[in-house]
Amino acid sequence: MTVLLAGLVGVLTACGVYLILRRTLLRVLFGIVLLSNAVNLALLTVGRVLRAAPPIVPEGASAPVAAAANPLPQALVLTAIVIGFGLVAFALVLVYRVYWTFDTIDTDDLAARS
Repeated sequence: MTVLLAGLVGVLTACGVYLILRRTLLRVLFGIVLLSNAVNLALLTVGRVLRAAPPIVPEGASAPVAAAANPLPQALVLTAIVIGFGLVAFALVLVYRVYWTFDTIDTDDLAARS
């Protein structure tokens, strides 16, 4: 399972880098989204995907009674998803504003105009 997830992280990273190197700003934005998803999946993979019990400590005990899942990678990924959504929303507004102002989202045309 871990090997499959690591391969998926590699594929998402490769596709994200490919899209970031394209000429249009919208494809660059999609590449950033793919890269952020690859990082989130890498965090979950490194945190070991287990089908263990939730980390709930019973009353009167000082630790979980059985093997418990690690909640830290899940919390980090949840935080990264929220921050990534804010970044994508802001970047999408910037791309829209660039298109509204210059009537193009091609990076070569934008570089020639400045």
